[in-house]
Amino acid sequence: MKQPSLYPLTFKPVLKDYIWGGRNLEKWGRILPTRGVIAESWEIASHKDGTTVVDNGDLAGKPLSQIQAEYGVDLIGRNHTWALEKGRFPLLIKLLDANRPLSVQVHPTDEYALAHEDNELGKTEMWYVLHAEPNASIIMGVKAATTPQNFRRAIESGQLEKYLHYLPVETGNHIHVPAGSLHAIMGGALIAEIQQNSNTTYRVYDWKRVNTEGQSRPLHIRKALDVVNFSQVEPGLLPPKHITDKQGIHCFELCRNAYFVTERLEMAAGTTYQGNCTGTTMEIWGLIAGNAVISDREYQAIQFVLLPASLGKFTIRATSTATLLRIYTG
Repeated sequence: MKQPSLYPLTFKPVLKDYIWGGRNLEKWGRILPTRGVIAESWEIASHKDGTTVVDNGDLAGKPLSQIQAEYGVDLIGRNHTWALEKGRFPLLIKLLDANRPLSVQVHPTDEYALAHEDNELGKTEMWYVLHAEPNASIIMGVKAATTPQNFRRAIESGQLEKYLHYLPVETGNHIHVPAGSLHAIMGGALIAEIQQNSNTTYRVYDWKRVNTEGQSRPLHIRKALDVVNFSQVEPGLLPPKHITDKQGIHCFELCRNAYFVTERLEMAAGTTYQGNCTGTTMEIWGLIAGNAVISDREYQAIQFVLLPASLGKFTIRATSTATLLRIYTG
């Protein structure tokens, strides 16, 4: 039987109930269990810890891992032949309900993860703040004069706070989190996370809390100290880089690294964006405010759509004032 043609794909999220979550994802259209907290909604994922399943069109019911296996480069693009060789989807898209502080943590580089985490990838990521409560903040990097030696002693003595660099955040901020960045989200924020397809996290400090069984979550201090970038001293937030203004559409580059590019598009009601997936890279579009029609289907915030690399020309029409994230590889 002939394979169905590829088309813009949407997915049923995978929910994660970590202890720092809340119930705020209900406000953004996620259907949560009747009890408990949900910390993460994996929107587009193909990982051993969670794989999303298509919920629209002829491929509905199929997991993303199966679609990649069947369609290969037509789905993810020529930029990702390495991912086909490894049997991995290139990226992972999440929503985070940081209702309480996350642990102070760090993610490894590819080199370190491949050597120490059973062929897992490293984890470079970025955050887009969808909503922030007053006084919301993050930890990013270390204070001046922090060394591996005094940092280790501070962990052992329980006096880590003086080495942590805090930054206030507001709705609409974006934060680049390269592998090796010491970081934490300090609660009161809903965040869209774009990242390498990895779930490797080394916790340094978890605020002395316990889970529902009264157990502390494990720390990974030795590995964390191997990979923390101590030269990332008191970084600030970077402004978006303006790219174009054209016919009511304002485009800004938020993040560019070896793994993905993220742009923000602000579209006036009635405007149309013309795009083209030429086979080089898939594109992931996230509608984060307003309403828009993507290739003849209407979406509302907050939804993510995977446009296959072989899709060809497509249009996005804003039916109200809309803000979208565009994610692709350079």
